[in-house]
Amino acid sequence: MEFLVHVVINVPHEMPAKERADLRNSEQRRAAELRTSGDLIRIWRDPGRQANWSLYKVRDATTLHEVLSSLPLWPWMDIEVHTLAIHPAESGAD
Repeated sequence: MEFLVHVVINVPHEMPAKERADLRNSEQRRAAELRTSGDLIRIWRDPGRQANWSLYKVRDATTLHEVLSSLPLWPWMDIEVHTLAIHPAESGAD
C-alpha cells in the first residue's frame, strides 16, 4: 500500500543545540535506511516550515505505524496520513 504522509516537527525550542543536532543526524540516518529498504519512496520539504511530505510503500497501516514510530523525531511529530489507491485513469500503473 502507498501512503502520503505529512509530518510537522515540533522539537521544543529549549532543547539544547547539541541534542537537537544529534537528533537531526539520527533522523537522517534512519531515513536513509528506510530509503534503502524501499519503505520510504520520496520525501519533500515543506518550504518555510519544519515539515515534510513523504511517500511510503509498505504492506499495511500497521507496518506504516511501526516505520513512523521508529523515527528518532517521532515524539515531536504531528503526523497526518493519507492512504492512496490507484485511480482508474492509471490503469496498468503499479
